[in-house]
This record gives sequence, structure tokens and C-alpha cells, in this order.
Amino acid sequence: MKLSGQVAIVTGAGRNIGEEVSKLLSSEGASIAVVDLDKGRADAVVADIVAAGGKAKAFICDVAKEADIEATVTGVVEAFGRLDILVNNVAISDNKHMLDITTEEWNRTIAITLTAPFLFGKHAAKAMIKADNGGKIVNVSSTSGYYGRNRAVAYTAAKGGVVNLTRSMAIQLAPHNIRVNSVVPNKIGSPVGKAEFDPTRPVVNLRKRPGIPIDLARAILFLVSDDSDFIVGTDLFVDGGCSALMPGNE
Repeated sequence: MKLSGQVAIVTGAGRNIGEEVSKLLSSEGASIAVVDLDKGRADAVVADIVAAGGKAKAFICDVAKEADIEATVTGVVEAFGRLDILVNNVAISDNKHMLDITTEEWNRTIAITLTAPFLFGKHAAKAMIKADNGGKIVNVSSTSGYYGRNRAVAYTAAKGGVVNLTRSMAIQLAPHNIRVNSVVPNKIGSPVGKAEFDPTRPVVNLRKRPGIPIDLARAILFLVSDDSDFIVGTDLFVDGGCSALMPGNE
């Protein structure tokens, strides 16, 4: 097993990408802190992991509150004895035009999609440094962080921030043997903040199919395992090749 004896925090782990990441990392030997605001969803994922022979515990956390984030990291270390991996997956989208979005909607989107990964990274890194065991952090960005959109503004700004947050985290945490990278999905699984997956949703990519959560989960497993030991500060595109297409090619 690639992650035997390690402990991983996965945020937004109650469904979709976070759920799949939690289950895949567990299958490779990691104990999983299933972090979500919805207790029912978190408990269901934990039950599935335990039923499959893994170890997991639910942590209910409002990632818009630093006190909740700090308490979650502390609770994970207390429950499992260590922390090796952080997957910053949680996000929400505004899906608004800049002339229509309220300041409250902007602030909440930024808080959950950009500030929360920073704060989880900060407090997780402190725990990793204290234990002196190194660690791995993966931030989930988006192709929306590289390109503008006509129906979102706070989300694109936040995901663009995640890209450079990842680079700065990688530089600042490298002396502590903590590797930081990001993954860059495009339309994988259900839309951000929604539970329903529509396999007929139009996609434009080179694979000619929608992305599914396991596609991203496998990339994240690679980045938190020793297979990627020489990879740091990198944005790994898991988008079916859509970002390689020039407008008008499809």
C-alpha cells in the first residue's frame, strides 16, 4: 500500500470528488479525516470506508471559520496521532455576473474557496512541522482559475488565487519537507456545490467524455504518494485536455 500508516485530511469529503478521494486514499492504507459541514454525508462516507476495512472519522467543520479549522486539525492529530496529508478540496461557486453578485456572496465564495485552503494549509503545516515527519498538501484548483467565465466571478478569482497560493506554499514549506502541489480539474463529477451528476452535461475535451471523481482522485493519490517525490509546486491538469484546445477547435 502506498500510504500505509499515514493520516489524511480531506475537506469537502461528504460527496463527489472529496468522497472518492477519501475512499481511494483509504484503500491505499491511509486513515481518513472526513471533513464536511454536513454531518449526515460525512458519517455516510466514514461508514463506507469502515465497512471496506479502512479507518476514518468524521469532522464537522465550517471552513469559513478559522476556529473550526484549527480545532479540526487539532482533533485529527488527537484522534489519529499524526497528520501526513492534506487535500484542500472544499469550494463553492457564485455563478454570478459581476454586476449582480453581492458583496456578501463574493466574500463567502472567497472565504470557502481560497481562504479556507490557506488556513487549513497553515494549521496542518504547523502540525506537520511539530511532528517533524514532513507532509504532502494538494490544493484543488480549476481550469476556471486560468480562464475567465461569463457566469462566475468570485469563483474564478478564488481558483486563480489557489494557483499562486500553491506556489507560495510550496516555496515556504519546502524547507520543512512538506510538498505542495495542485490539481486542475474541469467539469469533473457533479457541479461545484451540487450532489447530482448529469452524464449528459456538455463537455469539450480531447477524451470526449465527462470527467468522473475517480479521475481526479487518482491524480491526487499520485501527488500524495512517494511516486511524485520529485514533484513540487506543480499544477497537474486533469481536464481531459480541454485546456489544450484553441477556441473554435471543437
